[in-house]
Amino acid sequence: MKISDLAKRCGLSAHTLRYYERIGLLPYADRDRSGQRDYDASILSWIEFLGRLKTTGMPIRDMLLYAKLAGSGKATFGERREMLKKHREHVRAHVADLESCLRVLDGKIASYEEAEERMRDDKRKIADTPARART
Repeated sequence: MKISDLAKRCGLSAHTLRYYERIGLLPYADRDRSGQRDYDASILSWIEFLGRLKTTGMPIRDMLLYAKLAGSGKATFGERREMLKKHREHVRAHVADLESCLRVLDGKIASYEEAEERMRDDKRKIADTPARART
């Protein structure tokens, strides 16, 4: 598949795909007779995996190391597994931090909702009170 087709299917720009190839995150693509990149569809799962690593905050240098190890074959399974286990712990800690932040946001939202409800109740009480009793 041509780079434009790959870009559409994976959601990355052709520029980003070329950059990933240049720095070593993607293997060099085969070339067709006219010299254009010709990607195999199997690259899509690798790009999706890289996207997951990026989303979870893995630094590019670690992604590059992982890609280099993956390119070295089965002999690096242990190293790759350990890298992913370490990154998983980082992700878990980040998720715990985000959950803590979410609880704070939920509490703040609830306090605004309670305050707004009290204000509505106060306005109703004032509206229900006869005019001469208000003065």
